[in-house]
Amino acid sequence: MTHTYKITGMTCSSCEAKVKSSLLSLPDVNSVEVSKDNNSATITMEKHIGLNSLQEALGGANSKYKISAPNHNEIAEQTKGWLETYKPILLIFSFITIISFLIQLENEGFNWMQWMRHFMAGFFLVFSFFKLLNLKGFAESYAMYDIVAKKIKGWGFIYAFVELGLGLAYLTNYEPLIINYVTILVMGVSIIGVLKSVLSKQKIKCACLGDVFNLPMSTITIIEDALMIAMSALMIIKMI
Repeated sequence: MTHTYKITGMTCSSCEAKVKSSLLSLPDVNSVEVSKDNNSATITMEKHIGLNSLQEALGGANSKYKISAPNHNEIAEQTKGWLETYKPILLIFSFITIISFLIQLENEGFNWMQWMRHFMAGFFLVFSFFKLLNLKGFAESYAMYDIVAKKIKGWGFIYAFVELGLGLAYLTNYEPLIINYVTILVMGVSIIGVLKSVLSKQKIKCACLGDVFNLPMSTITIIEDALMIAMSALMIIKMI
C-alpha cells in the first residue's frame, strides 16, 4: 500500500535525506519519496504503519519533523491493517466457535460445559497442528519469549505435543478435572512470557500459530491464553 503524508520541519536537502533514511529504517517500508517543497513523504509499505510509529522513526514527539495524514482516514487504515494482520487467527477462532455451536444442535438444550470442552478441543488441536507443521521453527520462535523455553531448550518441541494431548483429552473428555488443572498450569506459565513481551513492547513474532504465519506479539496473544485459563477455571468450578 502507498500513502502520502504531510511532514513539516524540513528546510533543506539534508532534512529530506534524513527523513527519508529514518522512514526507510522501519520494517515493512519498501520505498520513500520525500519533498521539502511540498512538505510531503510518499511511503510504500507492506502493511499499514501507524502515525505513532512513523513519528518515532523521525525522532519522537520532540523531533522538529512532524508527520500527519491529511490524505487518508488513519483510523480506517489502522483497522484495515489490524484485520489483515490477524485475519488467520480471527478465521480460526470463528471456525472453532461456529463448529462448537453447531455440535450443540444435537442436544435438546444448550450445554455450556460441553460447548467449552469442544471449543477447547478445537483450539488445542488446530493450534498444535500449525506448530507441528514446522516444529523446529516454532520452538525457535517460542524460545524468544517463553520463560520455560528460554531455560529448557527442548520445551518448545514438547509444548506442541502438550497442546495436542490437551486437545485430544478435551475431545474425548478424558479425566476432565485433571486436564483442566493442567491447562491452567500450562497456559498460566505461557502467559507470563507473553505479558512480559507485550508490556516491554518488544517486536517479537508470536509463535501461537507456529512458523506458518508472521503474527506479531500483542494483546491478542494474551486474550488467547487468558480465555483458555478462564474456561478451564469455569469448568473446574462446575465440577467441584
